[in-house]
Amino acid sequence: MTSTEATIPTEPAPGEATLRRPELRPLWDTLHSRLSSGRPVTRVRLGPLDDTQREALADLLGLDRLPDARPSVPLTRLEDAVTEVSGRTVREVVTELVGPLGDRAGERRRQKDERAELWTWLAEHETVRAQPVLSDWAATCRAAGVVAGSAEHTRTLLTDALKVLAELPGQAEPLPVFAARVLSGRAHALDDGTPLSALVLRALATVYDTVPPQSAAERRALWTRAGVADDELSATVLVGGLRPVGDGLLARVATACTEAGQATSLTLAHVRYPGEFTLFEAPVPVVHVVENPSILALALRRFGPCCPPLVCTSGWPNSAAIQLLRLLADHGAALRYHGDFDGEGIRIAAYVLDKTSARPWRMTAAEYRAAVARNPRGPQPGRITEAPWDLELAEVMAEHDTAVVEELVAEVLLKDLADVAQQRRPPGWP
Repeated sequence: MTSTEATIPTEPAPGEATLRRPELRPLWDTLHSRLSSGRPVTRVRLGPLDDTQREALADLLGLDRLPDARPSVPLTRLEDAVTEVSGRTVREVVTELVGPLGDRAGERRRQKDERAELWTWLAEHETVRAQPVLSDWAATCRAAGVVAGSAEHTRTLLTDALKVLAELPGQAEPLPVFAARVLSGRAHALDDGTPLSALVLRALATVYDTVPPQSAAERRALWTRAGVADDELSATVLVGGLRPVGDGLLARVATACTEAGQATSLTLAHVRYPGEFTLFEAPVPVVHVVENPSILALALRRFGPCCPPLVCTSGWPNSAAIQLLRLLADHGAALRYHGDFDGEGIRIAAYVLDKTSARPWRMTAAEYRAAVARNPRGPQPGRITEAPWDLELAEVMAEHDTAVVEELVAEVLLKDLADVAQQRRPPGWP
């Protein structure tokens, strides 16, 4: 073959020229759209076609007259015509002339399955299951739909939000410092106005049962409540009966107050920088935790310097309370928590049990029934959410529709503490 012969363009086969006529372009475009639907196709409706397009279609189909301006052509007829002209199928020709065929129905099914899997994953996530109140937040996320039409992008965003929620309450860090620590160096991921910040704040509003923040001041206040951008002095926790051994500041302050039969208010700074201390009670020191300061006051009044170790969260625990409980657990303490039998009390208990190693203390459905029997005329409990440690509790509370605040079971709690207090009674104490 000479170089001249190699450069002579080859003429397309007659059939190819017929298929590539510009007037047939509407036919191929319509076929591409219909065949990409993912649904069965038996006929193709075209139009409106002009006269030249009608002539081209008539030539392809071998018609003896022009078709209508809006013809409905059986796919089998087109298959026969295309095969006769080119020896190929309609799908092959459409793919070559227009592009690869899609499967919109299949894609919709795939997206539907992806979204269903996403919302199931969120509802069953360990953070949501540990704090059932977050199931309400998960439901609002589902109602809002996927972000930017992408289940994958939404899962990434929710994963980051759940990481943040699992790390709260914070350690009195500024928001960018907290974000950098939790989110792999992304210091501005939680800046005001970011999608992630809005998502986390909606979750926090659900946890604390407040309306979502609207102003910058309200958003800062909610972050502060969650222990972020807090300071080491304003976050405090009440403690009584704690008698650690050691020369550290926390041990000296707590022991001095215990020996005086008084409570101490430890700051987050005390907890973060405790210095040397040890819990020497054997075999395992037990630290009881209560929700309300009045219980701590009653215990100190009754037991004085022999008061067993008792921590009070004063409602929703702040960063100082959670950090202290974690510190005590790290030093071998077994934590036991009790709170109000009302909607918020159950949510606080779930929060404490999720954030620390605490276990419930007289917080079962049986204990609630006994408390209601003694106090049948309490206020309504408010919104009730599931108690992860006792699935029957929420059902029983809803049935009785009565709250039992912690003060009404104080004698029961104090009896539990009495044996421990007796063991701590110094020689000669009456």
